[in-house]
Amino acid sequence: MTVEEFIGQWHDACDTVEVHTSGSTGEPKVLHAEKKRMLASARATCDFLGLKPGDTALLCMSVDYIAGKMMVVRSIERRLKLLAVTPSSHPLASQELYEENSQRIDFAAMVPLQVHESLKVPFERERLGQIRHIIIGGGPLDADLEEELRHFGNAIWHSYGMTETLSHIALRRVSGKDASPWFTPLPGISVAVNDENCLVIDAPHLCLHVLTTHDVVELEQDTQRFKVLGRIDNVINTGGVKVQIEQVEQALSPHISRPFIITKCPDAKFGEIVVMLIQGNALDVAEAETICRRHLSKYACPKRILAVESLPMTGTQKPARSQAAALASSLCSHN
Repeated sequence: MTVEEFIGQWHDACDTVEVHTSGSTGEPKVLHAEKKRMLASARATCDFLGLKPGDTALLCMSVDYIAGKMMVVRSIERRLKLLAVTPSSHPLASQELYEENSQRIDFAAMVPLQVHESLKVPFERERLGQIRHIIIGGGPLDADLEEELRHFGNAIWHSYGMTETLSHIALRRVSGKDASPWFTPLPGISVAVNDENCLVIDAPHLCLHVLTTHDVVELEQDTQRFKVLGRIDNVINTGGVKVQIEQVEQALSPHISRPFIITKCPDAKFGEIVVMLIQGNALDVAEAETICRRHLSKYACPKRILAVESLPMTGTQKPARSQAAALASSLCSHN
């Protein structure tokens, strides 16, 4: 979908627009989002960041997904000047950006991959530091990336949200002296946890019903701030010990240069075992085995490390967890 096509949908007589989930934990779904709720979400973000009419917003993500759509809606709601570039891993290098406008950008939303790649190129890195507000969403930030962003002087935020909440419902600062590992909900949003410590979101202006997520969190009841530990469906019960996939990936990411995913497959003895899929060859597998033994506990250490040509990813470049588990089960059964 193009920006023009979405704007046409936005101004038609229908009260809703179709939005697609990314499929990071299962099959992608189509949802019908109410335009009035999308406007409420856009208003909350613009108010929180202090955006005003005439400010410049950069759209560098696909409008096929909610993150891209919401950048357009924020621009409509707050009368921002929208600069749209072709989505890529290097949005700040886009010739479209400099042909159209070279002025300061007040607001941009990116995924971690775009930020990571932009930091590698001196000119793009400088341009990144000139954007007044950047929100990063669509996935976790690894420790190295977060540490690098901490030294930037502009306001860089990590967002928490999902398609069902019409983009983010909470933000945490990752740059400057106010950097924090804790997400703070936006005004009008209440959070709690259920018996499994999964986050429960009450946002009546965004969702018709209270939403119980699959995200395991640590919650400060008095402040409503929370840390995300991982997803409940990403827990591997191996020999009676519960291993959180995201925590294993976080522990290994500073030490393994090749792309990898932690997943699981069934096992007669342990019930489930931890499996690593690594994009590489036998030498990469051997190196990963050594690193895992050095940095992980006995039960968190993968019992199988499998080399693959490419990792299963979603359209928004997040690990496709269900596909990864199916691939691991297939490879384990044939080896």
